[in-house]
Amino acid sequence: MADVNRGNRPLSPHLQVYRPQLNSVTSILTRITGNALIVAALMIVWWLLAASTGEDYFAVANGFVTSWFGDLVMFLSLWALWYHTLAGIRHLIWDEAKMLELEKAEPLGWAVVIGSVVLTVFSVVVLW
Repeated sequence: MADVNRGNRPLSPHLQVYRPQLNSVTSILTRITGNALIVAALMIVWWLLAASTGEDYFAVANGFVTSWFGDLVMFLSLWALWYHTLAGIRHLIWDEAKMLELEKAEPLGWAVVIGSVVLTVFSVVVLW
């Protein structure tokens, strides 16, 4: 039976009530980057299959992959790869029951975020 005195409060915490924390945001971002990497991998597989199919089909795929949108997808995929790798290392550390305290977990989260950006920029500079 519903409580008529509950007023205008939500049934459970949601984004209007709950303030996201670094650890929750980085955890969600780990899942998003993992799924985004699947999309990027499919794009690369499409490009490789097109290369083995014929010139006309390869021209279409290559035009897409080398377009500004394809370049953006590849750049973000490079960042996602570094982010997902560092987040995986963070989870391996947590699996060993280390750095679980908030005062240690939060800097570890920042290390994942900052490290992924630094490694992406470094990779672009080296590969350019």
